[in-house]
Amino acid sequence: MSERTMRAVTIQEFGGPEVLTTGQVERPVPLPTEVLVRVHAAGINPVDWKTREGHGMAALQRLPLILGWDVSGVVEEVGFGVTTLAPGDEVYGMPWFPRPAGGYAEFVTAPSRQFARKPASIGHVESAALPLAALTAWQALVDTAGVTQGQRVLVHAAAGGVGHLAVQFAKHLGAEVIATASESRHPWLKELGADETIDYTRQRFEDVTGKVDVVIDLVGAQDGTDVRSVAVTRPGGLVVSIPSGVSDALAAAGAQARVRTSDLLVEPDATALTLVAGLVDSGAVRVEVERTFPLEQVAEAHRLGEAGRTRGKLVLEVAR
Repeated sequence: MSERTMRAVTIQEFGGPEVLTTGQVERPVPLPTEVLVRVHAAGINPVDWKTREGHGMAALQRLPLILGWDVSGVVEEVGFGVTTLAPGDEVYGMPWFPRPAGGYAEFVTAPSRQFARKPASIGHVESAALPLAALTAWQALVDTAGVTQGQRVLVHAAAGGVGHLAVQFAKHLGAEVIATASESRHPWLKELGADETIDYTRQRFEDVTGKVDVVIDLVGAQDGTDVRSVAVTRPGGLVVSIPSGVSDALAAAGAQARVRTSDLLVEPDATALTLVAGLVDSGAVRVEVERTFPLEQVAEAHRLGEAGRTRGKLVLEVAR
């Protein structure tokens, strides 16, 4: 490989997994305040395949496009003015989101302060699984909901990438945690800290949860989960609807029940990633990676992710 090129997965048009093509592209160069990171692993998120299809964050992208926002790697070079990182530092981050970051590649560039030092106790694969999912869960629970000791928190789709971290963060904050997931995931979720688990395929959650203070809704308008969540939320409580935002139906239901509603779009936040790394290194939080793939098998990884049965995260191993 030339020092001016790198391996990357590109798409020339929006479509199915077949549009993902691995080849050589120009290697980026860091601008002032930016770092060049050699990517060891890249996490895969639902927003990746939604964007690939022409949905998700597609409106903010330009073709040809390198997908991916979750990365873990090593600083290769720093641009002028960077003082917080140096070549050789192991870092992880979710740079540029929702603008293109180009994570499915051997190198990425981004502002140095969008990266944090990765958790020391885990490798690059596990670290690459964290940024987008962890920041989404953290910003929902801490920054948006302000969860405090003793509150009851309901997490929908608790076995997924964001969900399994939300369960752990909520428990760390002192909340009583109720998790919805298929029954096979219940023992694992209880290991992560869930106080109560509900099999959404067999029970309607609103029939068994009782009242909660906060709902982290990672399902959304599908099956009306967002609107149904209002019924179990105390007056003055909060439903955070993440995948689909606050629909007119959710806003109306919330207003009638005196329940607050909020959408959320995750933002880069190195300070929060530093806190997350500390929780991981202390043993308070762990990240689940169900399966890894080489960069060349990214289409297979997307197909598996789109099936919606993943426990935790899928990760691309980029470094060879």
